[in-house]
Amino acid sequence: MDICPRFVATELATDMVVHVGNVKFHLHKFPLLSKSSRLQKLVAATTDESHNEIHIPDTPGGPAAFEICAKFCYGMTVTLNAYNVVAARCAAEYLEMHEAVEKGNLIYKIEVFLNTSIFRSWKDSIIVLQTTKTLLPWPEDLKLVSHCIDSIASKASTDACKVEWSYTYNRKNLLSENGLDPHWNAIKKQQSVPKDWWVEDLCELEMDFYRQLIMAIKAKGRMSSEVIGEALKAYTNRRLPGFGEGSMINGSDAMKSRSLLETIIWLLPAEKGSVSCSFLLKLLRLASLLDCSEMGKKELIKRIGHQLEEASVPDLLIPSMAGEETVYDTDIVQSIVEEFVMQDNNFARTTSKVSEVLEETRSPALVSGGSKILVAKLVDGYLAEIAKDPNLPLSKFVNLAEMVSANSRPVHDGLYRAIDMYLKEHPGLNKSERKKICSLMDCKKLSVNACTHAVQNERLPLRVVVQVLFFEQVRAAAATAGRTENTGGSYGSSRSGVTTNTEEDWDGVPTVEDLKTLKSMKLMDCMESQRSSSSNNARKNNGNDKIGSIEVKGMMMPRKILGKLLSSKGQGGENSSSDTSGSPGSANQDEPKSTPSRNTRPYVS
Repeated sequence: MDICPRFVATELATDMVVHVGNVKFHLHKFPLLSKSSRLQKLVAATTDESHNEIHIPDTPGGPAAFEICAKFCYGMTVTLNAYNVVAARCAAEYLEMHEAVEKGNLIYKIEVFLNTSIFRSWKDSIIVLQTTKTLLPWPEDLKLVSHCIDSIASKASTDACKVEWSYTYNRKNLLSENGLDPHWNAIKKQQSVPKDWWVEDLCELEMDFYRQLIMAIKAKGRMSSEVIGEALKAYTNRRLPGFGEGSMINGSDAMKSRSLLETIIWLLPAEKGSVSCSFLLKLLRLASLLDCSEMGKKELIKRIGHQLEEASVPDLLIPSMAGEETVYDTDIVQSIVEEFVMQDNNFARTTSKVSEVLEETRSPALVSGGSKILVAKLVDGYLAEIAKDPNLPLSKFVNLAEMVSANSRPVHDGLYRAIDMYLKEHPGLNKSERKKICSLMDCKKLSVNACTHAVQNERLPLRVVVQVLFFEQVRAAAATAGRTENTGGSYGSSRSGVTTNTEEDWDGVPTVEDLKTLKSMKLMDCMESQRSSSSNNARKNNGNDKIGSIEVKGMMMPRKILGKLLSSKGQGGENSSSDTSGSPGSANQDEPKSTPSRNTRPYVS
């Protein structure tokens, strides 16, 4: 190692040499010993053979910090700033430059500078905190780290209206700065300071300092949980590579990212809604990829379950770990839904503390009911996506579908779509398996569009098609009777007013009792009775009432299909094969073509 000598510009010959790192300082004893108690002890311990050479290689801050102290001893002008003040303070402490040695010593001067200048500045406080990292543990022992954190936390917790707008704000909240605010009138005025003005600046800090800062801000109790959540989200996006894309992180970076992610999880505010459900699911996705602790995953699952109604289907598509057969981790989603169901079952007890607040705006029961419907729709959409996985076991599909309560699915279109997708991707299901998955669906809760698709769906068992046709006839008859009574027989298509559900309402839950009841119904008697009534009406109209003929046509066509299907059932029994399930489009080539073929139905599996 090359030695770099440093000399004091003076006519007097030096009488001591101080080695600090690779620098040799040629100095005088008197100015140094008059202010440094440590140097006094070291010089006293030297022998004649050492020629007054002192070695202090462990000086905090190295040669640069020692040079500041030496200049102060000589009475030279010393320039302190946010970048070197911590090193100078630690070196002065190491050299024991206290007030007891000389009045107005360096330690006192630096403390005054810190309190009157550095800690009053937002930016300087952050810079000083960053410089302490390379000097640990000296800054911690001298309380410099805690002072910096308290200074930064106090400024971040200050009311935004009292903050001076003297920095560059690069968040995307201020639309008017980019001319995107619709209420902007082209008159430039002083911008109000947003509550999260401090978020981006703190993203530059290392995790340990950031953790201490967030905890200090929480402890002051003046910052809303939403702003703290926004800060954690910004820090996660900045510090975790590939967080938004959910890409895999390998090697030493994986260990560092795992530690950072687990810290973020435990820093999340306890209040519901402080961070979005989408952000929580991204954390869970990355926690699964990084193989974080089970405790951290359970904490995320619990939080997600409490606001699952905010999630979207893509957020739930968490990839399975390497070596798993399925494409997506359905077990973790099932755990989330279980947490939601548990919360719903204990709704009155778990929300007792906040019920008074909720009553001022809306009823807790209504909030819970709306959430359950949204979650049911979310689960059905998720089932439709995972059903495309050829390796997905039927048991996992069924178990997840059955977790949603019956009252949460007003209609079963979404569940039907998922079932149809599973049947399409798993053609090898046997009869009992097809029956099991179809039993999840309540045919009475299918919309008109879903019924139209179902009666022509070759993948469905024959029994299900018959049930759909029967309930369609019941609904059509009820709608026809209602119109006849109210309007004197003037009405449009019997199918148009059966239900108010649209294609966007696709969600539902199964009722096994209704399917059992169907077995005892006399379908043929009902069909024949309706056919006789319709035939009499047709003869009375005798072609003079055009609307009446449309009614007969609309009612009779499904009955012909029903009769054909029942006839097929009587000849060959119920067949689970899609080829023999009874296709409305090919049942009879001589029938009227009022029922479109399967290939022309606007339905996407």
